[in-house]
Amino acid sequence: MTTGAAEGPAPDRITARYVTGGFLSPRLRRIAELSGIDLRPGLPRAGERVAVWGHAGASRRAEAVAARMEAPVLRFEDAFLRSLHPAGMGGRADGPLGLVIDGRAAHFDGSRPSDLETLLATHPFDDGGLIARARTAMGEMVASGVTKYAATRADLAPPDPGYVLVVDQRRGDAAIARGGAAAATFREMLLLAREENPGARLVLKTHPAGAGHYGEGDAVHGAVLEPRSLPPAALFAGATRVYTVSSQLGFEAMLHGHRPVCLGQPFWSGWGLDDARRPVDRRQRRLTRTQLFAGAMLLYSRWYDPHRDRLCDAIDVIRMLEARARAWREDRAGWSAPDLRLWKRAPMRRFLSGRVTYRGDPARRRLVWGTAEAPAGATRAEDGFLRSRGLGAALVPPLSLVLDARGLYYDPSRPSDLEAAIARAAAMPPEALGRARDLRRRIVALGLTKYNLEGTLPALPAARIVLVAGQVADDASVRLGTSDVTDNAGLLATARHANPGAFLVYKPHPDVEAGLRDGAIDAGGADLVARHADPLALVAAADEVWTLTSLLGFEALLRETPVVTLGAPFYAGWGLTRDLGRVSARRRARPSLDALVHAALIECPRYHDPMTGAACPPEVILDRLAHGPIPRPGPANRLLARAQGTLAGQARLWR
Repeated sequence: MTTGAAEGPAPDRITARYVTGGFLSPRLRRIAELSGIDLRPGLPRAGERVAVWGHAGASRRAEAVAARMEAPVLRFEDAFLRSLHPAGMGGRADGPLGLVIDGRAAHFDGSRPSDLETLLATHPFDDGGLIARARTAMGEMVASGVTKYAATRADLAPPDPGYVLVVDQRRGDAAIARGGAAAATFREMLLLAREENPGARLVLKTHPAGAGHYGEGDAVHGAVLEPRSLPPAALFAGATRVYTVSSQLGFEAMLHGHRPVCLGQPFWSGWGLDDARRPVDRRQRRLTRTQLFAGAMLLYSRWYDPHRDRLCDAIDVIRMLEARARAWREDRAGWSAPDLRLWKRAPMRRFLSGRVTYRGDPARRRLVWGTAEAPAGATRAEDGFLRSRGLGAALVPPLSLVLDARGLYYDPSRPSDLEAAIARAAAMPPEALGRARDLRRRIVALGLTKYNLEGTLPALPAARIVLVAGQVADDASVRLGTSDVTDNAGLLATARHANPGAFLVYKPHPDVEAGLRDGAIDAGGADLVARHADPLALVAAADEVWTLTSLLGFEALLRETPVVTLGAPFYAGWGLTRDLGRVSARRRARPSLDALVHAALIECPRYHDPMTGAACPPEVILDRLAHGPIPRPGPANRLLARAQGTLAGQARLWR
């Protein structure tokens, strides 16, 4: 059973009978079905297998049935990236994001070869595409800090660097006994770590589910227990050596550059990448980290995408867990948003994991929308740049938000989290921007924008086309981000003066066209007023786009159309646009276009899938916006939107 998840299910379906209750999970059954396995209750018939989960008491009963019926066993386990929490600590509700399915033995059973061991011993690993996928996925896993149970506390300070990391495991874990070890092995490991590293500090990392082998009595002679849910990546960064029996953290330590000391026989030991103290004689091959990762994570594991109900690649699961872990970290302490408008409350509750109250609560982080008055230290929220299919002014809920603890991305008078992210992205090497490059290409190919409205393309002459992007008159980005030219009329006049021979196309903002906001002008200075036109078709036809602070300028940059700004939008001042307005001297970095995309569309926004109710990566939102499904606003929101049309000049009443 070594067909990789990304390659799809096996051509011939397998029937596996389960005789214990461990296979009732809908998620587990769905992953098996997509992998070409029909799970059915009852005793096996000729040609069928017995499904076995793990090596606990129920699995032994299933193995006895298989032996009595002379039926082969098919073993199921959680894959190496599972969920936010362990199954007994909230992860059962999440369901696993992957399985490993083995027809020979459990992958952690060092006493006999498993499908995984056979794969690692025999696969040529000479496919350049496979190795490239492995490098990319391994790089993102290391950079994101994603681990098997992703709900770790990035806000906690790790121990001071320079320690030896000793990894505990849960008592009774089948990977201990099946890996040629016992409870006494943990005592031996602790003694070895002391003996081989005289005078060193020892950090004893407990298992997130507790009930391990080390306790307060072991925290002596410079050793300390580390029970906190720190990201393993943070622990690896400060460790000089790593000791483990058979924990998956040994595998992850290798991905982070360590050569762990291993006292058991886990699947990752004995391939030349660890210091194996109980080597498996069968494992004579020497692998690179990339080959080991490719075998275990890409070829052996079956990964599941719950957003699109399909098998997927390891990198998709890494990105899903990264998004969910970020949402858990930011929302776990709860939010207080007493001034949030009524219509925003239900969408925000869903977006913020339900952990938001609308009364003042000093124990929670204060959240405000936009430029509303707020106490010091409040976090501000605004729509993201891939927002919805429909206008925000029509009360269509957002699929993305930007939460900013420093300022607002459209207020250039002070720093913002996005501004800092752009500066960081400018220092990233080109090979680290592959995801941003792919994301930008998909956005362009799918024709996506912030609101994704339909429109037409008017007839245009064979001339130099300058597109002028109108905005809402009282938009906060116009109020805060402009200096000399501050309105649509001034923008159009400046563009005409600078381009006397060009064909000027003025595109009113869709909120203004819909009658929901102020901003209509006499656009007599334009050669064409493109009402209800497709903005992307206009961008494609334009030789240059002129704007105050409109997001249409960013969308034009994504399509590599030259942009001139008269204000200071978040994308101005970095060397990617021609800036005629005043831009902060803070913006000294010179990011590439893909670095800008990484900051604006990957690092800063949070994305929410309305169909699953879970945080998700931007790639999922691209599919939702392009292909659906997306829930439509309810009738109450539509009534509110119509009422807003009569109060277009009083947006402060409802925004």
